[in-house]
Parts: sequence; structure tokens; C-alpha cells
Amino acid sequence: MKAGVVVARNIRRLRLARGLSQEMLAVDAGIDRSYVSRLERGLENPSVAVLEKLARGLASNIEEFFAAPRAGEGGVPPRVRSKI
Repeated sequence: MKAGVVVARNIRRLRLARGLSQEMLAVDAGIDRSYVSRLERGLENPSVAVLEKLARGLASNIEEFFAAPRAGEGGVPPRVRSKI
């Protein structure tokens, strides 16, 4: 799985696990809501600074964004468009 897809999936997974809407996360992280949406769909590549803001807004660590799903792990269905 590509790194961008993993990051996008994990942002969405962590947000939903914490019961946050995209707007709530955006406010907590100090970024635009539409940017959160584009990140979750894999349409944007976040900088390290943005990942830090998201981690703070999600009360998590940046490392969690790069955790690859385990084989057979269900979880949140990805809503990511693959760039070919």
C-alpha cells in the first residue's frame, strides 16, 4: 500500500475513532475543513507541519499516521482515490 493511502486512511480512522467531524478536527488542528477532506481522500500530501497539527488535534502521535493496516484488518473503509 502506498504511503499516501496509508496516511489518508489513518487520518480518517483516527478522526472517526475519536468521534470528530471533519470540521471539528479542522478547528482543533487549525486548518481548513476542506483540506481535511482532501487529505482523507488522498488528494493532498500533508507537510510535516500539517501532520503535527493533525496529531495535536487528534491527541495522537505522528507515527500513528504511518501505521500500515494488518492483513485482514477491517476498520474504516478507505475513501481514497488512487493516483495512477
